[in-house]
Amino acid sequence: MPHHALGITLTRPLPPPLLHRAARLLPLAANHGATRLMSLVAAKTPQHAAQRLRHRLDARLPIGVITTHYPDADHRVLLNAAFPPAVHATLTADAHHAQQTPERFLVLALPRALAEYAERETDRLDHAVRPLLAHTTPAYLLAAVGHALAQLPERPTP
Repeated sequence: MPHHALGITLTRPLPPPLLHRAARLLPLAANHGATRLMSLVAAKTPQHAAQRLRHRLDARLPIGVITTHYPDADHRVLLNAAFPPAVHATLTADAHHAQQTPERFLVLALPRALAEYAERETDRLDHAVRPLLAHTTPAYLLAAVGHALAQLPERPTP
């Protein structure tokens, strides 16, 4: 049976004793802040691997999202998210209104929402940078941004 590499994003940092307890059930590797974990799970498909991982660890860890670490042949990553009951009810109602399954509704809605977010973020940054460019050259601004990024304290990736 193949093994699937899965990434786990937690909803909050995990104290070391909880991580060690969970690692007794399934091999886990944590990032510096213990907000992201990796695991290898044996299963026939990535979907079954994510379901197996959630079933084994959901009661012990604050799991937000489980993803496949490597994209499939279509360059897609599996996203396994458990929604609170109110969110699940809204999603189901919206999917029913669109005459789709909740899974299909998300498959279509998520890329659209991410593209809209990227466009809003690009516009926001463009509006923030334009006044700065009125008083300096692009080269100086780029150097200043590089310097500011180099001065950021080292923090774990959320």
